[in-house]
Amino acid sequence: MAASYYGLMGLHPSASVREIRQAYRDLSKLYHPDTTSLAAAIATAKFQQLNDVYATLSSPERRTVYDRKIGYSTVPVIQPPLRYEQLKVSTREQASSAYLDPTDRPLSPGEIFALFILGLTFIGCLVLAIAIGITRGEAVLQPITTHPSSPRQEITTAASVHSQSAPSQTEIPAASVPLASRSPRP
Repeated sequence: MAASYYGLMGLHPSASVREIRQAYRDLSKLYHPDTTSLAAAIATAKFQQLNDVYATLSSPERRTVYDRKIGYSTVPVIQPPLRYEQLKVSTREQASSAYLDPTDRPLSPGEIFALFILGLTFIGCLVLAIAIGITRGEAVLQPITTHPSSPRQEITTAASVHSQSAPSQTEIPAASVPLASRSPRP
């Protein structure tokens, strides 16, 4: 990149117009034949080269053509990383790892402990289920049956219980009397 126009001015290709102008001013003071300590012929050649560089980079159209010529793109997706060679070396080192996949790794002690506790819990549940089966015996294997009772039996049962607890009262509870036969109280 030192041979490019950006390298001569000490800038990155993504430099702004303001940075290009500032670099030109600083370098023009350094290379101008009237203000430099260099030989006149060298200073004149460097100053002329600096003017050509600045003329190219200060014009948007000429800068775009020059950027295409050197292979620089303003779109970050197309632009390769600056240190592409170093990235290739580092990926080769990772590829020669003992593991097949970089995400495949040995378990940490905490993960091993968590798996151990999970296994103990599973075994404990199995032992508990077997113990319940043994202690309940055949009662566990028999199906549960329910005996439905009719609503009439429940009402008469409730009325008979009420009449047995209070023999002097002849009144039937309000819940067992139909709504049509109820009379309003005075």
